[in-house]
Amino acid sequence: MNLSLISLEIWVIALGLVLMLADLWLPEERKRFLGYAAAAALATLLVTNLGDGATGTAFNGMFVEDGLAVFFKRFFLVAAILVLFMSVEFSDRIASGISEYYSLIVFALSGMLFAASANNFAMLFVSIELITVTFYVLTSFQRGRLVSLEAGVKYLILGALSSAFMVYGIALVWGMGKTMQFDQLALNLQQHPELLQNKIFLLGMVLVLVGLGFKIAAFPFQIWAPDVYQGAPTPTTAFLAVGSKAAGFVLLLRVLFTAIPSVTAHWANPLIIISGITILYGNLCAVPQQNLKRLLGYSSIAHAGYLLLGVAALSASGQAAILYYLSGYLFTVLGAFTVIVLVMRHLDSEDISALAGLNQRSPLLATTMTLAMVSLAGIPPLAGFFGKFLLLKAVIEQGATNPGYYCLAFTALAGVVISLYYYFGVIRAIYWSKDAPADLSPILLSGPAKVTIAICIAGMFWIGLFPNTMLNLATAAVKSLAR
Repeated sequence: MNLSLISLEIWVIALGLVLMLADLWLPEERKRFLGYAAAAALATLLVTNLGDGATGTAFNGMFVEDGLAVFFKRFFLVAAILVLFMSVEFSDRIASGISEYYSLIVFALSGMLFAASANNFAMLFVSIELITVTFYVLTSFQRGRLVSLEAGVKYLILGALSSAFMVYGIALVWGMGKTMQFDQLALNLQQHPELLQNKIFLLGMVLVLVGLGFKIAAFPFQIWAPDVYQGAPTPTTAFLAVGSKAAGFVLLLRVLFTAIPSVTAHWANPLIIISGITILYGNLCAVPQQNLKRLLGYSSIAHAGYLLLGVAALSASGQAAILYYLSGYLFTVLGAFTVIVLVMRHLDSEDISALAGLNQRSPLLATTMTLAMVSLAGIPPLAGFFGKFLLLKAVIEQGATNPGYYCLAFTALAGVVISLYYYFGVIRAIYWSKDAPADLSPILLSGPAKVTIAICIAGMFWIGLFPNTMLNLATAAVKSLAR
């Protein structure tokens, strides 16, 4: 056992425990600032991790530290830092237990870190459950709001159902494949090709993918997303949209391209269909939405569909495009949710109409939300454009082998056109709303809030204008899948 490989996870779990213990001694008025301390601690771990090139396995191969794991761990650390900053700004809307809220974010982060290194179905299940159970609590943390409790119950019921499917699928896979190790299972499939036709084994894999489909909110397992996004505290929604979705995709990539690549090669058509339907469902359902968080919930479903383009392409370029797209999505979505926290923290509703007059109240927040919507829509020169371009390129490259890829590319482009309507509806509400805003008082921003916004804006422009650095990192990371 190589404990040094899991030092990052150990430090993160220790940080979560320290935050819980600090709640016992700190006076109430100082507890909110624990979020800054937690973010600073994670930033220290991030900087330390940047220079750590250690690779290898631990726990008899269950835990693997490779290029893909390192890429996603840095991704999750950046996401958690920005969400903690956001949580401090949101803390006045949490009646009690803000220290526990911070610690739960950190514990969810630890599950994501373990997910990035999962090389075994048992590790996959444990990491997924660590993430999901913490989000059960985070979703319903505002106990005084009925909508938050409703979101928590829905997430609990559907999450438990997806976990049941997954654990049953893992049992079937283990029973037929004789191993839980991803790399060993791939070897067994090569040595025993009859497993590729074994219906019990294939049923088990489908059930595992059902559980992962729930995590990424892909059709037909997406029904929880809009209600949970709307009802959960805004920082929770932001972490769900970025961290939980990315954790689902790293596990999906490891399962499909490390554990069962010979099976995945025959699943191009189902992946094409699921990706296309997810894109259309998310975009079409987002069009009539008036609640901004609910709109972003349906938008998240659509973006899961775009990310599945890279999975359906069954190529290294498609896998690299997924990592690149997630990197831009991180800064874009967290920028949008930071604006929601700062603008709507004193309002009972989160309707798009609440953004009316934002350009007068805070030009910086108006600009940030505008850039986020433009990036999500996929318009140059921001990160979302080149991300969609890479995903479409990966799909079109495979068109010669399967005409269905051309249909998928057309569907994705249609989704982009549809999305322009509702994304620019948000921008129209900011600058040209016909509804007179009830409050035109300036919105005062704290120093950390300005830093968060600056990081998100810089990330959107840097990844969009200088794509080579991130694309090279993504390309190097996905080489681990072909080991």
